[in-house]
Amino acid sequence: MPATPNNVPEPSRTDPALIRNFCIIAHIDHGKSTLADRMLQLTGVVEQRQMRAQYLDRMDIERERGITIKSQAVRLPWAPTHDKNNTHILNMIDTPGHVDFTYEVSRSLAACEGTILLVDAAQGIEAQTLANLYLAMENDLTIIPVLNKIDLPAAQPEKFAEELANLVGCDPDDVLRVSAKTGVGVDALLDRAVRDIPAPVGVKDAPARAMIFDSVYDSYRGVVTYVRVIDGQLNKRERIRMMSTGATHELLEIGTNSPEMLAADGLGVGEVGYLITGVKDVRQSKVGDTVTSQAKGATEALGGYKDPKPMVFSGLYPLDGSDYPELREALDKLQLNDAALVYEPETSAALGFGFRVGFLGLLHLDVIRERLEREFGLDLIATAPNVVYRVVMEDRTEHVVTNPSEFPEGKISEVYEPVVRATILAPTEFIGSIMELCQTRRGTLLGMDYLSEDRVEIRYTLPLAEIVFDFFDQLKSKTRGYASLDYEPTGEQTSSLVKVDILLHGDKVDAFSAITHKDAAYAYGVRLVAKLRELIPRQAFEVPIQAAIGSRVIARETIRAIRKDVLAKCYGGDISRKRKLLEKQKEGKKRMKMVGSVEVPQEAFIAVLSSDDGAGSAKGKK
Repeated sequence: MPATPNNVPEPSRTDPALIRNFCIIAHIDHGKSTLADRMLQLTGVVEQRQMRAQYLDRMDIERERGITIKSQAVRLPWAPTHDKNNTHILNMIDTPGHVDFTYEVSRSLAACEGTILLVDAAQGIEAQTLANLYLAMENDLTIIPVLNKIDLPAAQPEKFAEELANLVGCDPDDVLRVSAKTGVGVDALLDRAVRDIPAPVGVKDAPARAMIFDSVYDSYRGVVTYVRVIDGQLNKRERIRMMSTGATHELLEIGTNSPEMLAADGLGVGEVGYLITGVKDVRQSKVGDTVTSQAKGATEALGGYKDPKPMVFSGLYPLDGSDYPELREALDKLQLNDAALVYEPETSAALGFGFRVGFLGLLHLDVIRERLEREFGLDLIATAPNVVYRVVMEDRTEHVVTNPSEFPEGKISEVYEPVVRATILAPTEFIGSIMELCQTRRGTLLGMDYLSEDRVEIRYTLPLAEIVFDFFDQLKSKTRGYASLDYEPTGEQTSSLVKVDILLHGDKVDAFSAITHKDAAYAYGVRLVAKLRELIPRQAFEVPIQAAIGSRVIARETIRAIRKDVLAKCYGGDISRKRKLLEKQKEGKKRMKMVGSVEVPQEAFIAVLSSDDGAGSAKGKK
């Protein structure tokens, strides 16, 4: 563990005037984690021999995919060029860039006074850049515009500096130019952060109030809670109280991340650090809660965060039914680490006991499933993702449907589906193909703006159900990878939606049901029955596979029976003898068909439920 440099004040005695809290926001793959690496090196908190790329990305899955999933806070000492005598403390948070993890970004912004808006000098402003910028503006933060990757041959710093300046409302000369890879300009950026970002404001002598902005579960130490102190001071060994739950704990350890955990005597106004109480119950530490002292504690809690609304639902079932308790425990622990995760138990006639889990998007689903399998050693089946529908019957009763099996029978008056406002940024040459794609996905054009002569921003209203499958992949392929997408929920609209059931041998299989638009129902039914015909092994009797809307069958395939050769023992002879044997076999088949049941192999569920138009396409959303 790197030692704290001698000139860094003890955490509990740091003057708030010397603290700067900021985060780095950008579109995915614009160099946030690389810039964070250079800052760690430049400030000396990580020794050269311990340094590795993406140092703050702690999960294997983050390193493999090259994406940030969890925000990471780190404390950096820095003596700026214009004030060499005073070592400032920079609390920096590296945030994710993908649209599915916007909630992580919004929580990080609430813990800061300033933000570094990073833009790739070769690619320019992209959809998530705009979304994160608007989030920062809503939080009234000081924004430092920065162009990264100026060392690339394809970089156009002058052009994109002007674009960025117009967006933020500053002079193009004020846009900093850095190369996170080589380290050029990073020291000037840290100086600018000290100069421009305001120091945290808080009342030193007031009762302690600290906001929980993140927490993780450590199997040895229990729940580790990350906080930003707003007022007062928290000290080691004092008793603290969680204001929303009223639970009290003793502070066994308090400290900062530099970037490894470094114990301290306490945390003062404006400081960011961690608390360990030894509690193993994951529900005791709620993100957005206020921590205060038990004795003479605060009476008014801080504002907290808006709870994120899940956009996509999917069923998670253990392959082995006996793993159900382990899956419940694993989801409990992951929920602490990921406040956007919601789940409830559900059962399926085909798959047994499992959970209906809400996600912010397909990448979120993919990451959670992979983490459950890796970190907790579970084998899981994820059902095809679907969004939340609201169904109004003719008698005006309402049903909220998160699972196709909950879709009500009877006379339906209206079905409402969630819609989103999608923002697509792309070169102007692809306008035609983007509009064609959005029209086929039932989109409505809201408007179009030219950011420059060769870049355009297109805004569409689209049903969420049309986006969550392969929309992003199609957009990338139609624009040769140049387009970027961001979306936000805007409400709901009525649509002609129907439930397509799959019947095997006349029995409904709930796991294969889907809610789809009336115009797409036939194509979905034909595709699924054809796939099942390939996957389900032949039985001793004929098995019809049907796709139906209500009582109307829209597609059918038949799995032919395995037929024993009853004529093998007949060598020549009278035809009536052969006919008699065939008739006897036919009667036996008829009786078997009446009592026989079709066993669907596990592989068939996995293949269909993670098909190209299902959860499997999440991998394309990296």
